[in-house]
Amino acid sequence: MLEEQIKQIILGLLGQIAPEADVNDVKPGERFRNQFQFDSVDFLNFALALEEQLHIKIPEMDFPHLATLSGCIEYLSARCHSEALARSRE
Repeated sequence: MLEEQIKQIILGLLGQIAPEADVNDVKPGERFRNQFQFDSVDFLNFALALEEQLHIKIPEMDFPHLATLSGCIEYLSARCHSEALARSRE
């Protein structure tokens, strides 16, 4: 999956979970909670939605990687790539 596709999925989910967020103005390196009202429940819903949308499992210890747009893209790109490799070896 391409990084641009992952970015669009992330922004779409952010828009659903935090409708007050202007997803067109998300700063890549700034934490979501600092950019708009995004509490711990919102974050958990976001992580679970990413798992569902991308068909991957995100361990809770990796959640800090999802705190920013750039962190999400980097983490999810690598995770999707490794999941795809694992599936191709089965």
